[in-house]
Amino acid sequence: MATVTLRGNPIHTSGELPEVGSQAPDFTVTGTNLGDIKRDDFAGKNLILNIYPSVDTAVCAISTRTFNERAAGRDNTVVLCVSQDLPFAFGRFCGAEGIANVQTGSVFRGSFLDDYGVRIVDGPMRGLAARSVVVVGPDGEVKYTELVPEIAQEPDYDSALAAID
Repeated sequence: MATVTLRGNPIHTSGELPEVGSQAPDFTVTGTNLGDIKRDDFAGKNLILNIYPSVDTAVCAISTRTFNERAAGRDNTVVLCVSQDLPFAFGRFCGAEGIANVQTGSVFRGSFLDDYGVRIVDGPMRGLAARSVVVVGPDGEVKYTELVPEIAQEPDYDSALAAID
């Protein structure tokens, strides 16, 4: 269990992020077409998991836009934004914002949040994902992790992107 804050108030997660150097846990999330997206779909590519509570909040929207801009044109790299949002919400947001350089995955079914240790277990956002970033290399090895200490804070984009350079 890890501790982060929401507006300075401590809240806890269901576990810990996977360790750097370990194999990333397998996962299945749901894409905007309601089809399965699996970790193995990204074999041989760098994968940035941008995990957050909801695309309908300001900081989550900013991180989606920022990774969309900063990951564009990076060879062999995919950004997957992951949250409890329904696939329809992701589709609406990305369509309205012109987001085309990231993929989205809903965890409304499945065990992703617990497998990655990021399910919030108490407080007003209980059940949603704690803001975090996991970078997985082409071989499935975890290259970088960040559990953002304050949910209302943006992730460290530079460090996440440096992990694939």
